[in-house]
Amino acid sequence: MRINKFIAHAGVASRRKAEELIKQGLVTINGQVVRELATTVKSGDVVEVEGSPIYNEEKVYYLLNKPKGVISSVSDEKGRKTVIDLLPQVKERIYPVGRLDWDTTGVLILTNDGDFTDKMIHPRNEIDKVYVARVKGLANKENLRPLTKGVVIDGKKTKPARYNIIKVDPEKGRSVVELTIHEGRNHQVKKMFEAIGMPVDKLSRTKFGTLDLTGLRPGEARRLNKKEVSQLHNAAINKTK
Repeated sequence: MRINKFIAHAGVASRRKAEELIKQGLVTINGQVVRELATTVKSGDVVEVEGSPIYNEEKVYYLLNKPKGVISSVSDEKGRKTVIDLLPQVKERIYPVGRLDWDTTGVLILTNDGDFTDKMIHPRNEIDKVYVARVKGLANKENLRPLTKGVVIDGKKTKPARYNIIKVDPEKGRSVVELTIHEGRNHQVKKMFEAIGMPVDKLSRTKFGTLDLTGLRPGEARRLNKKEVSQLHNAAINKTK
C-alpha cells in the first residue's frame, strides 16, 4: 500500500494532508525518513508520523452540530477549544471533513477515514453543502443572480450555486438567504456574498449531502450509521459517472 494511503487509512489525516506530511519529512518507515509519495508500506513495517507510530483503526464517522466559537481543527496552538474537544468519548483519532469558520455553526462531519474525506471535499463529486446566511442588504433575484453563474473570489471563479430567499427585512436592511454550493474553498460563502455587495453577519451550514441537524443541539454529536455513510459514498460515486 502506498504510504499516503496507509496514513489515510490509519486515520491520521486525509490522503492530501498525508502527502504534505511526507513532503515535509515528518513520516518515517522503520526509522528512515520518507519523502517519495510512491513509497509502499510492507507487512511488518513500522510507520511513524511526527515521531508517533500509527496503526489501522476501525473507521468511524460522526455528525456534529458545531457551535460558534469552536475551531474546526484537531488542535490549536493558541489553546482555543476545538471540535475534537466536543467528542471526548471518541477513542479513534478523528478529524473534521473540511472546515467551518470559528463563527460559523452547523453540520460538520468528523472521521478517521481518509478516502471518505477526499470524496466528500473534492469539488468534482458535487456533494451539496447548504448554508443559511444572514446578509446585509435586501435580497432579490437581480442581486443574487451572479451567484448562479459564479463569482470571482481570490482570483478564481466559483462554480454555479443555487439560492433560496428565506426572508427580507426592509426595516433592518438585511435578508436571510439559503445557498447551496459544491465546493469548499476558504471562507467561500462569506466571500461570495461579499463579492455581490451583501456581507454576511451570521452563517450556518444546515446540510451536507444527505445529512442535516435533526435531533442535534449545538455542541452535540452522534455516530453515523452504515446506511448514512453508504448514502454519502453513493452520492459521490454517482456524481463522478
